[in-house]
Amino acid sequence: MKGKATRRRIIDAAADLFHKQGVQATSPQQIMETSQTGKSQLYHHFRSKGGLVHEVLQHHIQSIREGSAAIDYEITSWSDLQRWFRAHAGLQEKYRMTRGCPFGTIGNEVTENDELIRRDLELLFEVVRNKLAGFFLRERTRGRLGPGANEAALADFCISSIQGAMLLGKIRRDRGTVDLAIDQALNYLAGFRRSVPRRRGSA
Repeated sequence: MKGKATRRRIIDAAADLFHKQGVQATSPQQIMETSQTGKSQLYHHFRSKGGLVHEVLQHHIQSIREGSAAIDYEITSWSDLQRWFRAHAGLQEKYRMTRGCPFGTIGNEVTENDELIRRDLELLFEVVRNKLAGFFLRERTRGRLGPGANEAALADFCISSIQGAMLLGKIRRDRGTVDLAIDQALNYLAGFRRSVPRRRGSA
């Protein structure tokens, strides 16, 4: 149990530092100081920095799947979708707009030699995409989306929109930039919505 707690403490510390300043700018010494662990403990659990990045991303994926992430990815209504968008702006505001998306921050540093990390990020965004696409698919099945709507494309649009909005908001240190981009994204998505006539005699 003690070993698991130490490992989790290292992952949590690394995840926060990667989010704050990126992978390249984060040293093993900073991770040890933040997690209050020693060199032997760090390298007992993680043989390399790349291995630690891999485990941080796997932890993010697990959190999204289990519903324990900082942002709720369970979307069952249009209100939930709006909340999902706004939650990203709220996360940035928590850090005074000095940070972007924790996943995007790592992704911005991926090179052609980081294939494992690239695959981890691909899987992570695929999990997010499936959450969003699942909502749009249910809406289309219920007749609430127009005939030209494609659930996978709409999910990709949501991810791309919020990633770009968070990056620009971080650069400008301005939540208003993020909120405006979210408003435009939601207006675009609203164009695909269809109202379903209520049946006679329904309550």
